[in-house]
Amino acid sequence: MLESFFKLKEHGTDVKTEVIAGFTTFLTMAYIVIVNPAILSITGMDFNAVFVATCLAAALGTAIMALVANYPIALAPGMGLNAYFTFTVVKGMGVPWEAALGAVFISGIVFLAVSLFKVREAIVNAIPQSLKFAISAGVGLFLAIIALKNAGVVVDHPATLLTMGNMHDPKVLLAILGFFIIVALEYRKVHGSIIIGVLTVTALSIMLGLSNFEGIFAPVPSIAPTFMKMDLQGAMTAGLLGVIFVFFFVDLFDTTGTLVGVSHRAGLLDKDGKLPRLKRALMADSVAITAGAVMGTSSTTAYIESAAGTAVGGRTGLTALVVAILFLACLWISPLAKTVPAYATAPALCYVAVLMTRGLAEINWDDLTESAPAVMTAVAMPFTFSIADGIAFGFISYAVIKILAGRFADLKPAVLVIAGLWVVKLAFFH
Repeated sequence: MLESFFKLKEHGTDVKTEVIAGFTTFLTMAYIVIVNPAILSITGMDFNAVFVATCLAAALGTAIMALVANYPIALAPGMGLNAYFTFTVVKGMGVPWEAALGAVFISGIVFLAVSLFKVREAIVNAIPQSLKFAISAGVGLFLAIIALKNAGVVVDHPATLLTMGNMHDPKVLLAILGFFIIVALEYRKVHGSIIIGVLTVTALSIMLGLSNFEGIFAPVPSIAPTFMKMDLQGAMTAGLLGVIFVFFFVDLFDTTGTLVGVSHRAGLLDKDGKLPRLKRALMADSVAITAGAVMGTSSTTAYIESAAGTAVGGRTGLTALVVAILFLACLWISPLAKTVPAYATAPALCYVAVLMTRGLAEINWDDLTESAPAVMTAVAMPFTFSIADGIAFGFISYAVIKILAGRFADLKPAVLVIAGLWVVKLAFFH
């Protein structure tokens, strides 16, 4: 049944590989069930209710991606968008969290509409080939800086922005050891190397007293404090139209970058560099956003950590289905999810970064009008700490450089429109 539904042999995989890939992806993104409620609770939202909403939104969105689009890509409330929701909209603008949830819901409806009319599909297909390679590499570099930050290898610095962390910290050393273990096991073709690395670091951390075994089971909290609490009327005020635009625009390109980057690295793009079943994948994302807002969480989006699962062989929706089941299980096993520290999953993300950065090798370096925008795209993602802003740099630089170089024939109308929209977004809604 699984073979016929997910077409495992056609994609060169099997049930065991897909299950391992699902566990791997889940372990690298399980932090969101704790981090997202912690961020949103600053607005006054109930932590436990947001915890349940996070698990349900992630499970629903990922299950739709699995069963409808057959992609090994997991969805969950997005980091960055939850911070924008909390610190910019609610705390910064003084908007009630109910109205902010309404803005998220409306942005999801807009997503759904443009997905039905193939607008999002046209945007994804309009991305130049060189930028697709750069997005894949940029996502890898973005993963790398997230991993190094979580591991404590790099820390912020007032003069240089970033600097090396405390190399005497045992947590940092454990994270580095985990990376070495994963790479060595991968070289030796050991299946499940990423999970082995993550669990080894977790076990050593508990043994050394650096983290605690939190237990396994806990009762499921109530979702009532946030369920159906979005204020649609409040969200439709003039002051929040810009907020809706930002939710829509950032999530559009975060998801686009993730779909293209992860699919490219997993070999799921077709010969023309396009994503098959793209409309279904975008529909899954749209439904997840609106459903997440109903349950009580900020925008749900495709997760770049999905690349950890594809790195160990995940190629179909069965990988995502395993992730969805594990997110549902999190409702009862939240203590177990808390047991894996961030620095234990950091080595997995670093290894995936190594794989994804290979996308730079496929860029046409002999054509400066292709390579320069590609480098800007890849480099901007980690340095702006945003996939969407990296794509903005890419589209704008691609259009401007092609025009100044007299290469008008290379520019599709959609590229010019998207570049123009990014200019508007950065000028008025940043």
